[in-house]
Amino acid sequence: DLPSIASPIAMLSSLVVASTAFTGPVTRAPVPARSAVRMAEFSESVPFLVKPSKLGKGMTGDVGFDPLYLSDIMDLKWLREAELKHGRICMLGVVGMIVQQFVRLGGPYYDSPNPIEAAMKTPASAFGQIIIFCGIVEFVLNNGKMTMDDMFADGRAPGDLGFDPLKLGKDPAKRADLELKELKNGRLAMLGFSGLLHQAFISGKPVLEPLSAIDSY
Repeated sequence: DLPSIASPIAMLSSLVVASTAFTGPVTRAPVPARSAVRMAEFSESVPFLVKPSKLGKGMTGDVGFDPLYLSDIMDLKWLREAELKHGRICMLGVVGMIVQQFVRLGGPYYDSPNPIEAAMKTPASAFGQIIIFCGIVEFVLNNGKMTMDDMFADGRAPGDLGFDPLKLGKDPAKRADLELKELKNGRLAMLGFSGLLHQAFISGKPVLEPLSAIDSY
C-alpha cells in the first residue's frame, strides 16, 4: 500500500538532505585566459615536433630542423661547421662519382667505373693515407683546435677557412647570399650522394648507366 512505500522514500530523502548540509558550495577552478596559457612553439620544418631551444636565432639557413635535438647538447657553431664540411665533401663526391664513370686513373685498383667496386678494390693503405692526410689538413686549418670547446675561441665563423680565390665574398650582402646558397647546395649534395651510393649498391652499375634503360620501362 501507499503508506508502506512512502515511508522508505521519506527516510531516504531526509538522509540526502542531511548529507548536503555538511557539503560546502561547489566552486570551479578559474580557467586561465588563452593569452596566459604558454603554448609550445613548434618547428617550422617539422611541425609535429617542438622547436629546439637554440634554433631560430638568425643563423644562416636555420629552418628549425633538428629532430634529434643535437643542438640542445652540442655547440651550435660546431654543428654548423660539420654540416658545411660534409656538404662540401658531398658536392665534390657527387661530381667525382659521375666523372669516374668516364675518366679513370687505370691500373688494377682504379679501373672500375662503378664507385662501390672501385672503393672495394682500393687498398687499405691507400684509405689510411687519405684519412691521415685529411686529419693533418683539419689540424693545420684549425690551428690545433679540434674540439667544440676551443675551435671558435678566436672568433672564426663556422666554415670560414679563408678560401675565396675569386674574391666573391668581398661584398657583405653578396657574401650572405652565397653562404646560404652553399649551405643549401651542400644539403642537397648530401642527399644526392646518399642516393647515388645506394643506387650503385642496388644496381651494381655506374651511377649514370641506369639512365640508358629508362626507355625500356
